[in-house]
Amino acid sequence: MSNHQKMKAVGAYRYLPLSDPECLVDLYIEKPIPTGRDLLVKVKAISVNPADLGVREKNNYEEESPKILGWDVAGIVDQAGPDCQLFKPGDEIYYAGSVTRPGGNSEFHLVDERIAGNKPKSLDFAQAAALPLSSITAWEGLFDRLGISHSVEENINKSLLIIGAAGGVGSIATQLAKLAGLTVIGTASRPESIQWAKDQGADITINHNSHFASQLKNSGFETVDYIFCLNDTVQHFANMVEVIAPQGKICSIVPADKASWAGSLDMDMLFSKSITFVWELMFTRSMYQTEDMIKQHDLLNKLADLIDNGKLKSTLTERIEPINATNLRFVHEKIETGRSIGKIVLENFQ
Repeated sequence: MSNHQKMKAVGAYRYLPLSDPECLVDLYIEKPIPTGRDLLVKVKAISVNPADLGVREKNNYEEESPKILGWDVAGIVDQAGPDCQLFKPGDEIYYAGSVTRPGGNSEFHLVDERIAGNKPKSLDFAQAAALPLSSITAWEGLFDRLGISHSVEENINKSLLIIGAAGGVGSIATQLAKLAGLTVIGTASRPESIQWAKDQGADITINHNSHFASQLKNSGFETVDYIFCLNDTVQHFANMVEVIAPQGKICSIVPADKASWAGSLDMDMLFSKSITFVWELMFTRSMYQTEDMIKQHDLLNKLADLIDNGKLKSTLTERIEPINATNLRFVHEKIETGRSIGKIVLENFQ
């Protein structure tokens, strides 16, 4: 195969600890060709999420073809498939992609146009790449799953507790919730993460390592109307049940089997308060090719407008270049600590 049909990528053949240099390796793989509604995107910047770590760890058997990670991309449309209606070559876009397809840690990447949005004009590629996965998760969690209104008038005196407010999803969820008029209580445990949460707009912060109810009471809250759990669901479940208002709603993005605490979720604890409990996974729409898949295109465009109008800001905290296996291993290690703030972005293949 001639060289122009190959492209650089970073991938994994099997699960290895991050201390092993073979856990993520530099590769040359075949450059894909877009069909149907797929776009072929020239990748300019990528971000790393806990999802990358989860998929890498699941890859615990040897594969003949490497697993390519990466579910946050900003780039330029290189080619559009024959059925594309939303984008054309040269368009600057951003997206998270689908977990059932190869990720974006490659020079070129295929994505269904229905889950991509126009890159915010006021952001560079790195600033834009920090946003898609966490923003879609936050938007769907708040507005689709919890059913929170976009109307400020309807949210007066309504409160939202965000568990893990300083992370990627928490950072943008705080901004979106404040824009919708909610009182936001964010959890954070270190001086730098507390400050970051407040910088994103959190009205109050509490420590997720301590009893929620007593801390909330000290801040004048008996209960909260909504809870968005972005961290260890099982660990925080009893605290959440105690502080959620009767007929309140809880949304979590962390499955119970990811819990650091032994045990499972006792859903009966929600019964007496008639609590709604919902899950959010931003890959659901692309994974199941749902009829409303295009909602992710629409929300990314709305998000871009909010950013370009100065109402939201990128959650980028660190830039690293170039995109290669060494730098990706370094970022995976930082994410694995669970102490990263905002989003880390890698840009430019070399």
